[in-house]
Amino acid sequence: MVKLIIDGQNAEVPENTTILEAARSVDVNIPSLCYLKDINDIGACRVCIVEVEGVENMVSSCNNPVKDGMVIHTNSPKVREARKTNVELILSQHDMKCAVCSRSGNCTLQTISNDLGIMKIPYPMKVPAYKWSPRSPLVRDASKCIKCMRCIQVCDKIQTLNIWDVEGTGARTTVDISCNRKIMDADCSFCGQCVIHCPVGALTVRDDTPSMFEAIADPEKVVIVQVAPAVRAAWGEELGLSKEEAEVGKIVDALKRMGVDYVFDTDFAADLTIMEEGSELLERLKGEKQKYPMFTSCCPGWVRFMKSQFPDMTNCLSTAKSPQQMFGAIVKEYYAKKMGIAKEKVFVASIMPCLAKKSEHILPTMNDAKTGRDVDLVLTTREFVRMIRAEHINPKTLKNKAFDEPLGEATGAGVIFGATGGVMEAALRTAYYIVMGENPEADAFKNIRGTKGWREAEFTIANTTLKVAVASGLGNARHLVNAIRKGDVSYDFVEIMACPGGCAGGGGQPIKDGEERAEMRGSHLYFLDDISNLRFSHENPAIVKLYKEYLEKPLSHKSHKLLHTDHFGWDMPLAPHLEKKGF
Repeated sequence: MVKLIIDGQNAEVPENTTILEAARSVDVNIPSLCYLKDINDIGACRVCIVEVEGVENMVSSCNNPVKDGMVIHTNSPKVREARKTNVELILSQHDMKCAVCSRSGNCTLQTISNDLGIMKIPYPMKVPAYKWSPRSPLVRDASKCIKCMRCIQVCDKIQTLNIWDVEGTGARTTVDISCNRKIMDADCSFCGQCVIHCPVGALTVRDDTPSMFEAIADPEKVVIVQVAPAVRAAWGEELGLSKEEAEVGKIVDALKRMGVDYVFDTDFAADLTIMEEGSELLERLKGEKQKYPMFTSCCPGWVRFMKSQFPDMTNCLSTAKSPQQMFGAIVKEYYAKKMGIAKEKVFVASIMPCLAKKSEHILPTMNDAKTGRDVDLVLTTREFVRMIRAEHINPKTLKNKAFDEPLGEATGAGVIFGATGGVMEAALRTAYYIVMGENPEADAFKNIRGTKGWREAEFTIANTTLKVAVASGLGNARHLVNAIRKGDVSYDFVEIMACPGGCAGGGGQPIKDGEERAEMRGSHLYFLDDISNLRFSHENPAIVKLYKEYLEKPLSHKSHKLLHTDHFGWDMPLAPHLEKKGF
């Protein structure tokens, strides 16, 4: 242990602890812009500088370890003046139109600038030009980039896709797509992890709320909204609601106040996904032993990753669509007919914790209802929250209202889709029932739960041992797939989620800089499953009725037409940089 003094306080921390972390251990907050623990500690922003007695120059606290006997001043006049100058220089190359920035009020640079009392910039403003593809769900505004390098490090170290890189020199230094590519030509998974780790508004999600408001105002459209499971665990965070107050029924009330016609739960479609994907798994297991396992396909970020990084394994993906796309097809082909509504008039919108869903719904293979698109629009959780504010809805006045019927019923198995490992657990619950003719204990497969990036387990069903694995985060997915390809490990069924922690930590979720909330949100989803009256997808009455009235059975001809997809029906851009990067 190392003993030191920080702003007059005695501190004792383990050897090799950084000054920044040591200060935090005694509740001294040193401001920083670029720092991400264990990911980005390069001292690029120079905002976390401190004064160390006996050292002539100030040092960055994020990448300098403590030494025994150190006396540190984190906010001396000398430090404040230097820190203020550094922030002013950053602001001189930053578009400061905060009123029209999606991160206004939730921006680390804005907070630090206010705390330092910066009221004007004494340096000439040189803001770079901004050009970006309007088709991309991921938006980068170069005029707001502060060169903190967080996006580069998150993409390189956590997701291993190396989408971002530094270009230019000196004052012209900036961040852009690596290898001189355009975003729509890159092998980006659109996971959005770079967005939620950007401390400013340089990386955001394309704003589709105007299209949603336009659809609601159109008297010729019947607007139907689905709400993803992970949304209910996070939507209240930016509105000051506790997880107990942020009941999913209040989302229904908010949307109805906006003028939406029908609101359904994507958990219903998650239950439907389990019926199809679980049945597909059992069919695969009946045949010859496969070289590779079946992989889940409900995460479009993961599907993009598989198709670009391991294209020869695309056929290992389950053909089941994601719950979002199953819902869109069923609504337009089954529900519209049932309600006597022309499917061409139905406008299906999704509220998702995800950026990749915005790219998924426009795929050419997602038009099985033959209306152009099965899902017409995708909004992130953050966009939904902005709509609540734009409509001047006081969240404290929202009532807990039920989802509409008949597609509003869902089970706890559908809820846990939003947590990493949830898809696997839900599928195993139903697979056990299909094989054994009886339900297992609802928590029989909980060994697969957890936040560790790569988890594995074995379960016995009808004297057959089923080997499964779960990974969240694309870096973990890469390690797992490579291990499978080398023959180091062997599984029957694998779940992959592109975002660490699963959808709960998705790129469209509320952002709180410096906090990773996926585990907390996932725990809430498991709690909701635990208190659910129904915890098995095959027991959902609405699912049973749907198969009886329309689909006949899992993997039927109609099911294949509406609920399954051809992963070879679209192409990912070529990724010529992979060989050079050693992948």
